Amino acid sequence: MNRFVTSGLILAAAITLVSIPAAAQTAPGPPARKPDAPAEPKTTPAAKSWAVPKTPWGDPDLQGTWTSDDCIGTPMQRPVNLGDRLYLTEQELAQRESQLARQAANDKQETVASDARVGVGPPGHWGERARRPCKQTSLVVDPSNGRIPELTADAKGRRIPEGAGNDNPMPASWEDFSYYIRCITRGVTGSIFPVIYGNGAQIIQAPAVVTILHEMVHEARVIPLDGRPHAGPNIRSYMGDSRGHWEGNTLVIETTNFLGNRTGIGLNGGGTPTSDALKLTERYRRTDPNTIQYEVTIDDPKTYAVPWKVMFPITQELGYQNFEYACHEGNYAMFDSLSGARATEKKAAEDAAKKK
Repeated sequence: MNRFVTSGLILAAAITLVSIPAAAQTAPGPPARKPDAPAEPKTTPAAKSWAVPKTPWGDPDLQGTWTSDDCIGTPMQRPVNLGDRLYLTEQELAQRESQLARQAANDKQETVASDARVGVGPPGHWGERARRPCKQTSLVVDPSNGRIPELTADAKGRRIPEGAGNDNPMPASWEDFSYYIRCITRGVTGSIFPVIYGNGAQIIQAPAVVTILHEMVHEARVIPLDGRPHAGPNIRSYMGDSRGHWEGNTLVIETTNFLGNRTGIGLNGGGTPTSDALKLTERYRRTDPNTIQYEVTIDDPKTYAVPWKVMFPITQELGYQNFEYACHEGNYAMFDSLSGARATEKKAAEDAAKKK
């Protein structure tokens, strides 16, 4: 798999924000499956006998570099016509495998067809690819319909900053752009949700502490496990204040103390910005030598009608490592958008003056 460091311009051309809302769910609970829905993938006999490794001091060992690449392309919200069906059918999985095989074959081509459409994005093989189909029909698993709950009245009035699509042709200032486009942060969930590249998360453990190094925007989260309380309510940050503990073999991380109105719960931190009341509860559970099941529950009563949950596997790939993310060094997209808007305004003013 080819991996790369890119500029904000390439990024702006390649990624789109997730769409928000669907109907509210008043009774969130564990994801339900209809009787005719495909069953969750079965555990093999070899996997059943596998035991979670331990660190020298006795904690479950989650160390390594993990990636959400295999769920690239899985929609955040489930298509309405799939109802409560969480998993793809065997036929759908086979179709997805064929798509991945064709994509891998196309990526091996070093030249493009003479009649191919020219774009500003990178060649397809520069991005990261799923290696096997993600079995889920959506990243959202609770509510059971896989849809993001309804926004509160206050949240509906919040401005959504310009994301990678740069849909606003006339931005007034840098503040019109998302914190991601400004190379500041993607937030906690935006740092692990699968996008076109940079999905690495390196986990490093020591007694009473876990550190998670996210590849894109180079976020580093140092998470105490010693039972200390959260910081006071006046201490807030983009990534919040995290505290962790073990529940059996599951690492549970509770994060509070967020700055409000900065990032959303979407790909790359897009979507409606969350509030200062946001609480995230993440769970990391190793299910086999190369897989961690990741879950996060989003609880923000100022933004969503009810709490909701996202779940997907993160996996290890031989040779995968976090790359440097050089964002500011090549972030021409925001500069060009702003200078272009000012040039357009100047031209319009000059044309209006000539008509007088």
